[in-house]
Amino acid sequence: MNNLFVIAVFACSCSAPVGLLAETLSGSVTKVRDADTIVVRGVPVRLNGVDAPENGTRAGNEATSAMKRFVRGKTVTCELNGERTYDRWVGVCFTEQGHDIGATMIANGYALDCRRYSGGRYRSLEPAGARSRLPQARYC
Repeated sequence: MNNLFVIAVFACSCSAPVGLLAETLSGSVTKVRDADTIVVRGVPVRLNGVDAPENGTRAGNEATSAMKRFVRGKTVTCELNGERTYDRWVGVCFTEQGHDIGATMIANGYALDCRRYSGGRYRSLEPAGARSRLPQARYC
């Protein structure tokens, strides 16, 4: 019976996409969906605690363009927390130089701290006036 359980667990593990079983995902950014969701090695990652405006709005389009410029050609490492939202894994991502991507987007005025999920760790990085200029999602 124990051998059957081990085989079943192994079979389930092998069917998951590479990297999702680990807490850390590293690789090239293959796509930028918007300013708070990137795709790393084909795996969508929602930046934990980052609230960026939606695409289709002026602020959202500008934020997405800024994210594309920031991560273009970079290898990143994402520390996934094991949670998912829609089809995305949730995590904090860093450039090879150790820069927190979400913190960079917030510090440059393209996104806000989502305290509900960040615990407020990014709030001090928000530029003056960012809260009056950018919409905050209700869930934050």
